[in-house]
Amino acid sequence: MPFKNIDGYEVECTGELLEGTKLWGAYVCINAPSNNPMHMHTIYPKRRVSVELTLADRAAAEAEAERAAARILQELRP
Repeated sequence: MPFKNIDGYEVECTGELLEGTKLWGAYVCINAPSNNPMHMHTIYPKRRVSVELTLADRAAAEAEAERAAARILQELRP
């Protein structure tokens, strides 16, 4: 899934096949703008949403990553 702009944040929600399995993990990365328009600050580096959570396909993993990103963004907002 490509990056999405949500409230000025650049959000990437991905589903990735877990090594050695046929299951998928949900991953989130969030960047914020900087003073330099050609650069973004990584405020939430790409990481797996939950180690225990495994999903059957990429679409389910991306949907779970989007839900997690919404929760993370809610916490980041003032």
